[in-house]
Amino acid sequence: MRFAAIETSTEWCSVALWTRGEIAAIERRAGNRHAELALPMLERLLAAAGMKAMDLDAVAFGAGPGSFTGLRIACGVAQGLAFARPVPVIGISTLEAIAHESGATRVVACLDARMHEVYYAALEKRGARWREVIPAQCVAPRLAPRPPGDDWVGCGNGFAAYPELREMNLTGVHSDLYPSAAAVASLAAPRLAAGEGVDAALAAPAYVREKVALTVEEQRRGR
Repeated sequence: MRFAAIETSTEWCSVALWTRGEIAAIERRAGNRHAELALPMLERLLAAAGMKAMDLDAVAFGAGPGSFTGLRIACGVAQGLAFARPVPVIGISTLEAIAHESGATRVVACLDARMHEVYYAALEKRGARWREVIPAQCVAPRLAPRPPGDDWVGCGNGFAAYPELREMNLTGVHSDLYPSAAAVASLAAPRLAAGEGVDAALAAPAYVREKVALTVEEQRRGR
């Protein structure tokens, strides 16, 4: 199986190419240039592998939660690549991708959602799969539920943005971790092999929340 993965949910833009169990990846800080960078970066990977987009068997993308614009870019690129063939598309949770990046088995994944909120989930790895102990949600840091038990590792920039989250029962915090296309590819591979991909027209981001900005009054009140 040969497939591409795109991840643009944070300030990082990353792409990966899965080729028969091997992963090649490129990533860079993008600011707001994800739409400009993603396809050229993927074309570099394809060229290095002696491939073209038409050789792909599937496409994976970071489905969210994360930047609304970033999620739409990743989904749109995935759909565009998939429609051309056509091939299946699969969306992978950005919080699960962070957990996978950590190398731990019990992870509190937390991304800064702006507007004094975080995207938050607690995930536990059982076998080759991650299970949500606390489902993905958008919540004020002070209201984030504590995971049950011990040996939880905190991962994601939410812990840098809101230091109070470190007061949870955590064995360590890695606030510099972020979802990558390589992690998306690793998580997507067994699911695509099991036939979990969908038609490109059915692919959609997982926003978790629908509100994109504070009102003027909310900004004034510091909410």
